[in-house]
Amino acid sequence: MQEEIVVKAPTTEALTPAQITQKAEDLGVTKTEMSFGRSFALSIMAGAFIAMGAMFFSLVVGDPALPFAIQRVLGGFLFCLGLILVVVAGAELFTGNTMIVMTAASKRIKWSAVWKNWIVVFFGNFLGALVIVGLVFLSDMSAMNGGQVGQTMVSVAAGKMHADWLVLFAKGIMCNFLVCLGVWMAYASKTVADKILAVVFPITTFVACGFEHCVANMFFLPMGALLASCGIAPAGIDPASVNMLGALYNWSATVPGNIVGGALMVGMMYWFIYRKKKN
Repeated sequence: MQEEIVVKAPTTEALTPAQITQKAEDLGVTKTEMSFGRSFALSIMAGAFIAMGAMFFSLVVGDPALPFAIQRVLGGFLFCLGLILVVVAGAELFTGNTMIVMTAASKRIKWSAVWKNWIVVFFGNFLGALVIVGLVFLSDMSAMNGGQVGQTMVSVAAGKMHADWLVLFAKGIMCNFLVCLGVWMAYASKTVADKILAVVFPITTFVACGFEHCVANMFFLPMGALLASCGIAPAGIDPASVNMLGALYNWSATVPGNIVGGALMVGMMYWFIYRKKKN
């Protein structure tokens, strides 16, 4: 009599919120124990991925033929390419890594490991985004639609550089609150389709609402400044006013805003709910 061989298919059931919290905390250990070379390389990839999402967004957001709301929602949907690549292909994104504070709160890693990871990943993201900026510039994508794409890139950068600091800070908080919720739900997912679906709605929402993502701005701001230095700008915008000093001003608000939105409003909130008593 032959024995029956039973092959169990892997479960596609999503993790519970408590299980996600445990997984996120475990990932904090993995991320901070990763070698510098591997962490930096994965960070470069994430910066490039997010920059490609921003590039895709730029293609439609300035099209005057589209109604405003459709333009924003469609642009947000296309931007999702960036985070989909991060969560499916695998990469280290600064804004998502703000949640590793929960691992330090549980005393499984030192706080110094958190700061070190953030610094390495931030500058890796910046380098990856700059590579895409250079390639987009050399590809002459800005000339598409009769130069409208380039003018849109400069206009987007100018708006980000000249907004009130508190507005940028608040937009940074809202942005990474949504981004980290998308990443959080992707942690719950077992299939590629689930991961994609998990990130699409939060990411589309933050982009459509005009919130500020410091890594996406590593594409938008240098790209706008580079094009403005070539004299490209829509009517009413002085090309000289779109520069890297304006970019630094933006990051001075959006980076801390993103940290608050991800580290406190997602990471520490779920740590408090599910992990505090256990630790």
